[in-house]
Amino acid sequence: MDSPGAQRDRDSRVYHVGACLLLGTALLLGGLWYVQVATALVYMEDQETQSMRTVRVPAVRGSILDIHGRPLAFDQPTFVVNAYLEELRHHFREEWRSSQPEHDLSTEESARLEIEVRHRVVRRFTQQLGLSQAMDISPTDMQNHFVNQRALPLPVVSELSPTNVARFMENNWKVPGLELEVTPQRHYPSVNVAHLVGHLRRDNRSEQDHLNYNYRLPDYAGKLGLEKTFDAFLRGQPGTRAVEVNNRGYRQAESTPVPSQPGSNVVLTLDFEIQKAAMEALENGLGEIGIKAGAAVVTEVHSGDVVAMVSAPVFDPNEFTPGISHVLWNQYLTNRPSPLLFRATQERYPPGSIFKIISGLAALENGLDPAEHVQCRGSYRIGRRRIKDTASPGLYDFKRAFKKSSNYYFIHQAVAENHGIEHIIRMARQFHLGERTGLLPEQEVAGQLPSPERIRKGWHDGDTANICIGQGEITVTPLQMALMVSTVANGGTCYYPRLVDRIESPDPNERQAVRQFPRARVRSRLFVKQESLAIVQEAMYADVAEEEGTGRSAAIQGYDVCGKTGTAEVRGGGKITWFASYAPYDKPRYAVVVMAENGASGGKTCAPIAKEIFEALKARDERTDIARK
Repeated sequence: MDSPGAQRDRDSRVYHVGACLLLGTALLLGGLWYVQVATALVYMEDQETQSMRTVRVPAVRGSILDIHGRPLAFDQPTFVVNAYLEELRHHFREEWRSSQPEHDLSTEESARLEIEVRHRVVRRFTQQLGLSQAMDISPTDMQNHFVNQRALPLPVVSELSPTNVARFMENNWKVPGLELEVTPQRHYPSVNVAHLVGHLRRDNRSEQDHLNYNYRLPDYAGKLGLEKTFDAFLRGQPGTRAVEVNNRGYRQAESTPVPSQPGSNVVLTLDFEIQKAAMEALENGLGEIGIKAGAAVVTEVHSGDVVAMVSAPVFDPNEFTPGISHVLWNQYLTNRPSPLLFRATQERYPPGSIFKIISGLAALENGLDPAEHVQCRGSYRIGRRRIKDTASPGLYDFKRAFKKSSNYYFIHQAVAENHGIEHIIRMARQFHLGERTGLLPEQEVAGQLPSPERIRKGWHDGDTANICIGQGEITVTPLQMALMVSTVANGGTCYYPRLVDRIESPDPNERQAVRQFPRARVRSRLFVKQESLAIVQEAMYADVAEEEGTGRSAAIQGYDVCGKTGTAEVRGGGKITWFASYAPYDKPRYAVVVMAENGASGGKTCAPIAKEIFEALKARDERTDIARK
């Protein structure tokens, strides 16, 4: 039996434990009463003054790739220093108090000082980071952001170099309200594909987005070229960020309930290696004779696939993101020749003597004997007009007239021998001249070809003489001429040109095609005898391989190039020079067409450029054959 003292000790411990429990319960009940009753109105007021804002977050844009997967346009990460204004409110107030003058400020002066104070605070903290790049936002832009998008981060330094990224990471603990974020920025590694790929522009157009979102982070849409044509596939699906803001518009919290989905990749038929070689050959060839404008097109003759397509001069698409300066844009608009014009498809040119491929084929189909000789006299007279012949006087059959590009011979066949305008125009329409190819819907012209109505009304022999040598009322594009040569080389099949091979998933583990574009789509077939095509093919071979040929400068040892030179006069005293060609002769694979504005001649200016392109094609194919073995 316990003693009375021990009993009292146990009772004392029980009383102490009971007292602690009662005190704890009282504290919990008191806290609950304080939250539920005493401060209820405060929480209700906070809830009323806070609201959610939805922010549209653009997706990473899909890449544009060449046939081997080399990037021609892609989004690369760029580092940006963002300022979060809600974290700087205390510093704004302190700077405001220290900046107050002794006299009272007017409303206008007070507003101006407030803008300067914010800009000064952010600039001071940015300088403390030790960056070699200055803050690139003006007080006006900062004020616009403060008024309209206060809940969003404010970009204050863009495109940080690796060195400045390291400096930020070293010094960011010293300053409040500044964070380093990664954003995607469009990059074009080479200007050689600028006209084809195109460029972007700032996009804030969608009215539907204004209904769905309170804010939009900077987004871009295709403005030109493939960026515009395939914009719906490239841009992906935007995400949504929810931002909780207080009654003054400052961010309180945020979340990302819907992540963005990256855009699909567009894979081209283009081979960047050949594209680069073609551009270098074109620019070097034009530069040697002091001219600046021209174009070159390379296609596969048995499919219509575009291997390369270049135009000079060219612009830099990187200048358009995030936005091109007014000075540079005005330079692009006023420079002559214009770098904005895609001369491969967007400008019409008289074809000159390369059109003799068509007028000669028309005459052969109408019964011309290619072995029959014609005495050419140096110029052809029609009425009071004399058309000078660039070939020397003498006897010419079809092949000799073709390789020496005798105007007299072809005019004589069209005018005197009745292989006239109807046959020529009918043949030209079989090659779809005067029609768009549909390759680049907003960057292509149809060219010009006389209509039947025009021929029936006021047509003269002089008009026929002009047409049969590629002058007068006929204009074409370099792409149309490449397809014409391809059709002759492959035996008479006209293909639709193809630039895009497929659209595929951006996930490297799921490279399935979202959409596949069929290869070798037949547009039409020529209604001509194979014998006629063979005669033209042999004449094109002679133009490069034989001594009298005007295209001798395109000859490559062990690689038989077939071609036709051309020079066309234009109004104002200028001229357009051409070389339309394909190779190899026995097993045609590629068509190459080169055009130069104000070149010396087709043989002197364009044929050497085509030779360099064929050499690049030959070298690439030889490497591929060795790799396969």
